[in-house]
Amino acid sequence: MSLDAKTIAAITDRIQHAQDKVHTITKVTDEHPSMSIEDAYAVQDELRRSWIARGDRVTGLKAGLTSRAKMLQMGVNVPSFGIQMASMARPENSAIEMSGLIHPRVEAEIAFVLKNELKGKGLSIEQVIAATDYVIPAVEVIDSRYEKFKFDLVSVIADNSSSARYVTGGRPLDPQGLDLRTIGVVIEKNGEIQALGASAAVLNHPANAIVMLVDHLATRGECLPAGSFVMTGGITEAIPVARGDNIVARFQDMGSVSFRFI
Repeated sequence: MSLDAKTIAAITDRIQHAQDKVHTITKVTDEHPSMSIEDAYAVQDELRRSWIARGDRVTGLKAGLTSRAKMLQMGVNVPSFGIQMASMARPENSAIEMSGLIHPRVEAEIAFVLKNELKGKGLSIEQVIAATDYVIPAVEVIDSRYEKFKFDLVSVIADNSSSARYVTGGRPLDPQGLDLRTIGVVIEKNGEIQALGASAAVLNHPANAIVMLVDHLATRGECLPAGSFVMTGGITEAIPVARGDNIVARFQDMGSVSFRFI
C-alpha cells in the first residue's frame, strides 16, 4: 500500500458520503495519483466495516468489468471485485426507487452459489463447477459515484466496483447440466431489445471470473467460503436506465429477471 491509514479513512468517508447522499465526486486518483489497487481494496475493507457496524450484512461478492464489452466501455483491461450487501438486494418484479441512485445502468449476469469452499491460486473451471451448488440468473444495477460515470481501475475499486442494487430471478440450476459458455442473454427495456450476448463474453466462461476472484482473495490470505453468492460480471455492455423504465433480462434455459424503476 502507498497510502497511510488516515488517508484511506478520509477517502472512505468521501466515497461513503457520496453513496449515502447520492451525489457525484471526482475520481479519487485525481487527488491521490499514487493510489494503488491495494489501497483501493483497503477502502473497500473500510466500507464493509462501516456497513456492518450500521447493521448491514455481507450477502456475497461480485466480479466486475469481466466482459470485453465492459472493459472497452469503461476503458480498463482487468476485472475488479466488490462486495454485495443485504441492503443492495431487491426482489424479483420489484420497484427500485431512483431517489437512491445517481446515473444507474443495468447488466445481466450469471450468479454462482457455492456448496464448498474455494481457496488458493490457479483453480480450474472444473474445480469451480464441482464446488458450485447452483447457478441463477441475476441483474446488477451499477451506479458509479464518479462524475459522468468516468473512472480508472483504482477509483472504481475504491467505489466498491460501482455496486448499487441487484436482483435474482429465473430458477436455480445445477451447473453440471449446463454449457455455461453458450447461455444466450437478451436485455429488454420497455419491451425493446437493448443488448444481446452470450455468457462466453465473460472471460470465455463465467466460472473464470470466480477463478480470478479466488486468486485475488488468496493474495489477501482469504478464501471463498461455502455458501458464497458470487455475481460473475455483465455479459453485455451496461444499459442506462431512467425513472419509469421496465427491465427484463432473459437467459436461455434459465428463465428471466424483471423489475422496474420508479
